[in-house]
Amino acid sequence: MNSAAAKPGGKRDRRRIRVLLAKVGLDGHDRGIKIVARSLMDAGMEVIYTGLRSTPQQIVNAAVEEDVDVVGLSFLSGDHMILTPKVIEGLRAQSLRDVMVVLGGIILNRDIPELREMGVEEVFLPGTPPEEIARFIELHTKRKGAAA
Repeated sequence: MNSAAAKPGGKRDRRRIRVLLAKVGLDGHDRGIKIVARSLMDAGMEVIYTGLRSTPQQIVNAAVEEDVDVVGLSFLSGDHMILTPKVIEGLRAQSLRDVMVVLGGIILNRDIPELREMGVEEVFLPGTPPEEIARFIELHTKRKGAAA
């Protein structure tokens, strides 16, 4: 149920934050993204993981079907500057401009400003504690109207 429902005591119950996590391209390493997925679930978020070797179009389709608040992309193979814009363009083409996009993995520091210009909200580099990623998502999706 996407809409808020009244709870006994007059409080509003909003749906949990829905996060789509994806490994884009040919990268076959998924240990880190699985650790992040577990941490997000432990923080009360609903996590949809598309698995390895997703195409940008598969990610966009899943984001539409799953009605997500956040798309998290993981890159370890260096193709983030090619595949991230395709995902963002696909989300925009589906009128999903409010879906927050975050990246994680091996991302060159020099690429981060351009990724942010494209519409990436945050980039999490190796060594970022998974709890920090969860806190960031909670803070920034609440600003957009979702709640954990």
